[in-house]
Amino acid sequence: MILHGDSAFAGQGVVMETFQMSQLAGYRTGGTIHVVVNNQIGFTTVPDEYRSGQYCTDVAYMVQTPIFHVNANDPEAVVYAARIATEYRQKFGKDVVLDMVCYRRYGHNEGDDPSFTQPIMYGVIDDMPSTRTLYAQRLVEQGDLTEAEHQKRVEDFYSYLDSEFDKAKDFESQAPDWLEGVWQGIGLPELDDEKRKGVTGVEIDTLKMIGSKITTIPNDVNIHRTLKRIIKARAEKVEAGEGIDWGLAEHLAFGSLVLENHPVRLSGQDSERGTFSQRQSHFIDQKTEAKYTPLNNLSDDQQYYQVLNSHLSEEAVLGFEYGFSTTAPNALTIWEAQFGDFANGAQVMVDQFISSAEQKWLRMSGLVMLLPHGYEGQGPEHSSARLERYLQMCAEDNMQVCNVSTPANYFHVLRRQVHRNFRKPLIIMSPKSLLRHKLCVSTFEEMGPDTSFHRVLWDDAQYVPEKFETKLLEDKKIKRVVICSGKVYYDLLEEREKNGRSDVYLLRLEQFYPYPDDALQEELKRFKQADMVWCQEEPKNMGAWQFVQDRLEETLIAIKAKNTRPRYIGRAPAASTATGIASKHKREQQAILDGVFAK
Repeated sequence: MILHGDSAFAGQGVVMETFQMSQLAGYRTGGTIHVVVNNQIGFTTVPDEYRSGQYCTDVAYMVQTPIFHVNANDPEAVVYAARIATEYRQKFGKDVVLDMVCYRRYGHNEGDDPSFTQPIMYGVIDDMPSTRTLYAQRLVEQGDLTEAEHQKRVEDFYSYLDSEFDKAKDFESQAPDWLEGVWQGIGLPELDDEKRKGVTGVEIDTLKMIGSKITTIPNDVNIHRTLKRIIKARAEKVEAGEGIDWGLAEHLAFGSLVLENHPVRLSGQDSERGTFSQRQSHFIDQKTEAKYTPLNNLSDDQQYYQVLNSHLSEEAVLGFEYGFSTTAPNALTIWEAQFGDFANGAQVMVDQFISSAEQKWLRMSGLVMLLPHGYEGQGPEHSSARLERYLQMCAEDNMQVCNVSTPANYFHVLRRQVHRNFRKPLIIMSPKSLLRHKLCVSTFEEMGPDTSFHRVLWDDAQYVPEKFETKLLEDKKIKRVVICSGKVYYDLLEEREKNGRSDVYLLRLEQFYPYPDDALQEELKRFKQADMVWCQEEPKNMGAWQFVQDRLEETLIAIKAKNTRPRYIGRAPAASTATGIASKHKREQQAILDGVFAK
């Protein structure tokens, strides 16, 4: 049941909740009773100025939902209308709206004077007896109540309120029961555990088993020929245990979780196949369109994997998934934007709930938001997931923000969401071009036992030097350390190979918040003599620069580095997230690379 406080916003609420009807654990919900407490705010915009229809609930007509309008001054009529609405919902399993037409006697509160803006209506309201008085008079006239009984009930109620008020003066609050029920066993993170790794490694035999199951095509499924080649390529990677790309690593994470009794739920505008065709969770028969989901055919006693293509109504869908995550803490719940900036339409959900609910209401959530992010020259609407907005909201250990650059790290960051004894929302700047980048691959060994998520990642030329012609100099001879995050790392890696710069070290920041100061100190103290650079693709007033610059300075001071102030290399400040001209994008990108490797 949904309650709305005033008619100015009630119509919007009806639309939002109607669109939230979705699938839950394999079955469809049976409609919602939408209750609109239509108590017009007295001194603000009048109805004929803020809507085109006669009623705020007219918007429900678009989904053919029945609407019951009832005079809230008549309690028995309200009960009767509510009963009809309930019976309709129970019988037909569809949405129904109950519009209680009422009023606010004092506007927003007793200190307001609504007659400034609506003198005629509030002249009527001032002379109108209260609902309680009207109903009492009616009961007295009908002989169901005497005036003495009425007065006695009113006096008794006021006496009760006075006694409760007196008790409140000496009330001692008890510990909140916010981690009860399905949340039992989950607690707060240890403050001294900066790594917070969780046990996320998986036995290699298990990974191979999952990989074999998800690359097996049933004989009775007439699979698309292109998808057949994709699945065959996945099977070869599973057999080799290397070359694991983003989509395969994700499937291995999901498969391992459902085998460990953790449900996985993923929704988004194009999540079943993946916006960039990288996921392919279903094999769709080309003749019948029947769906076969490999991740739901791993074991007889596994949990469910549920992936849903959702409406292009981000606020509603993200709100639903947030609510789902609060009622299913042992499930991995994910909402994926088609492109990262599509989350713009759901910013209210992030501000009011995801980033702040634990501090405001003691309500945890392990929701994951996947926001495709990266500058590939696709223009201003398909480049930035607005990383800076999420970083601005980071405080008091409220959530996690990551820009992961390897499939193995993505595998671990997903698994650790449910393999620790606490829950925090996770914002991931997920990739686009890296989904198929030849260097953005991992091995089973990086996902196996005793492996975990890395908040900071080393230079691949140090980690796997056999893959590169340019061999890094020893630490004390490194002239420049470039700290970066996400896709730009691979651009820098390839440019360094082209230039043969063995004196430039590339360090990746995989997790922005909580800020991994301990890990950065450990890595950067190797290069105390070096020039320190922060490199990003986003404009200077966007991305992570404003968040990291002071923190990096504190880290460099702590290790007594020669250069304690990191230099910025990236795009100049801009009003738009990116240019829409491909040639200009290439020039900007090359300027970043040239700046990093300048002598």
